[in-house]
Amino acid sequence: MTIRFDGRVAIVTGAGNGLGRAHALGLASRGAKVVVNDFGGARDGSGGSITPAQGVVEEIRKAGGVAMADGADVSDFEQVTAMVDRATKEWGSVDLICANAGILRDKSFAKMELADFAKVLDVHLTGTFYCCKAVWNGMRERNYGRIVVTTSSSGLFGNFGQANYGAAKAGMVGLMNVLAEEGRKNNIRVNTISPTAATRMTEELLPPQALALMRPEAITPAVLYLLGEDAPTRTIMGAGAGSFAVIKIMETEGVNLPQSDWTPDAVAAHFAEISDMSKAKALEGAFQQTQKYVEQAAARAGVKL
Repeated sequence: MTIRFDGRVAIVTGAGNGLGRAHALGLASRGAKVVVNDFGGARDGSGGSITPAQGVVEEIRKAGGVAMADGADVSDFEQVTAMVDRATKEWGSVDLICANAGILRDKSFAKMELADFAKVLDVHLTGTFYCCKAVWNGMRERNYGRIVVTTSSSGLFGNFGQANYGAAKAGMVGLMNVLAEEGRKNNIRVNTISPTAATRMTEELLPPQALALMRPEAITPAVLYLLGEDAPTRTIMGAGAGSFAVIKIMETEGVNLPQSDWTPDAVAAHFAEISDMSKAKALEGAFQQTQKYVEQAAARAGVKL
């Protein structure tokens, strides 16, 4: 099986450097027409220049591909909408989007300024929402769409000094869960990549020997798979240094307590059983959790549902 994107139009945000650049080059090499989006700002989101995006477009064109540069700020919905409209007018549609753009403003929680928390959420989470919103109706009309949003181990598992970044990246999973559910009937598949790579956002955090192993190009195969014709939906993939994994949010089987034990003391007494992961499952939707709890309560009460 060869995964290709001939006839497809893709947008990759934050594609002037690092991961986004690798994703854009990968899509173009397999036939996609690519909008290389990059605001061109510094790592903290300051400044701005179209030059990085233009450089990637030149790389794609020299290799025989088709691409255009766009400097939209993903945290500005009007600019994002204009980018999507431009691509649609030029190439007829937007079929694929990889929401990769991001900034860092790391500080310990005690020292974090309100503006730094808000700005990071604005770029990562709200910016991803804007990108998905701008392409959604077109994908529904054409009954086709593939979306990849970008989370991080900092959001899934935690990392010191990144309350803003971690909160934004955890939010990506909630966004994916809902969009995947709403997109099913229109063949819109929505997935999440959790990358770890050597980029300008991580270069100060890792030793040189680790950086040498963690090239951005090692993430792109997972992204292209998740954007492919036969992609899954509602999947979180971890990727880095050539390793690929699936990440799931699990819930234990749990314990139903009689009303006489609806006390914090009883929860403490049963906590080992409550937290037993041996029968944990990944739930497929919010109501599945509700249904499980109701069924457990009904079984205890001898009530037939």
